[in-house]
Amino acid sequence: MASHHHDLVVVGTGSGNMVVDSTFADLDVAFVEEEQRFGGTCLNVGCIPTKMFAHTADLATQIRSAGSFDVHADLRDVSWPAVRDRVFGRLDPIARDSRRSRADTDGITVHTGTAVFTGPRELDVDGDRVTADRIVLAVGSRPVVPPPVAESGLPYETSNTVMHLDAPPSRLVVLGGGYIAAELAHVFASVGTDVTIVESADTLLGGQDEQVAHAFTELAAKQHTVHLGRRLTELRGRPGELEIVLDDGTRIGADTLLVATGRTPNGDRLDPAEGGVELDDGGRIVVDAHQRTSAEGVWALGDCSTSVPLKHVANREADVVRHNLRHPDDLRTARHDVVPAAVFTAPQIAAVGATEAELRDRGAEYTRSSVDYADTAFGWALEDPVGFCTLYADPTSGLLLGAHILGPDAPVLIQPLVVAMTLGIPAKDLVDQPYWIHPALTEVVQQALLGL
Repeated sequence: MASHHHDLVVVGTGSGNMVVDSTFADLDVAFVEEEQRFGGTCLNVGCIPTKMFAHTADLATQIRSAGSFDVHADLRDVSWPAVRDRVFGRLDPIARDSRRSRADTDGITVHTGTAVFTGPRELDVDGDRVTADRIVLAVGSRPVVPPPVAESGLPYETSNTVMHLDAPPSRLVVLGGGYIAAELAHVFASVGTDVTIVESADTLLGGQDEQVAHAFTELAAKQHTVHLGRRLTELRGRPGELEIVLDDGTRIGADTLLVATGRTPNGDRLDPAEGGVELDDGGRIVVDAHQRTSAEGVWALGDCSTSVPLKHVANREADVVRHNLRHPDDLRTARHDVVPAAVFTAPQIAAVGATEAELRDRGAEYTRSSVDYADTAFGWALEDPVGFCTLYADPTSGLLLGAHILGPDAPVLIQPLVVAMTLGIPAKDLVDQPYWIHPALTEVVQQALLGL
């Protein structure tokens, strides 16, 4: 067994890779990574490749619907292998080069393998002993696979694998109704796959505002076969000829099953108790406001510890950890009260702040305003019959409490509302003070603000 000691060890190289910058050049730093490439879920199998596929899906969908704009176009083909190779042909070199760059930097060591705690600030990495004065845990999360699927012995895909398929499935069953399921259903439907979605809740995207969830569910049911309020109880058949059995006896044939039922933190894989690192009931590493764990000298960030498992949250937490490691007498915190999120499906969705159900549940007073894309000039240009922007605000202060947008460019349109909520700008000031370009699509936000 080889033994290595470092000033700082970072376990995980997604957002964990962002912790170390040039200000750490005076330290002996090490990264521990299971894979041969850096970048974590987002770069390799998550946010970035899915959005590259989703944009391609958007283009295919636009061509198919061009007739509604009196543009006569036919979609001859979407070359799945070419799309896949274009996406990963761009991303894989970034991941490999990132690893190589770190390994070639003086003062930085890259340990390849799986890390587990064997004592306070002591790790076993595939047989090597690695100790450090300080450790940062950024080990991310993994897909949840229900027991009936895992125990069936039959093949299935997750978001980690499905984008690498050699060809799109003919019949795809998507198990789950969250944002990963919605985005990948959109991707595969755009290339001609017959998609069936199975979701245990009464709507798809159940965490969204009720108006958004119901509207999206209705739209999805027109594009796919959707089974709501149903669970998979058995997976049987053989590879390429699967049979998905639901709890009401429904049997669905498919050549591919995509499991998109959520993700779970990877902290449990570290043998955290051996290192004095506490997990909560949900399996997340417990951290304080400054990202410190229960173990002295051990920090954590991202999906393995946060209750808001989004890449931009992990990046912000990495910024906080970087600062706090270098400035222990001037500790910073990461705000999690105003965190936007987006779903890159068809149509796009974006949200920040409270849903109406959350406001009702806590007995909050609020005003509501909702404006359809179709009621704005650029909405006419888009011929968009479904998009809308819904806002909730405090009736006394005028501060925004929540914002929810469904429609084209929703993730862009929501940003001024995120800024207003973060900086405490009342809705009246936001609509009265800056100019709003006419007839840009941002007018749907302007009109919703006026409605408050």
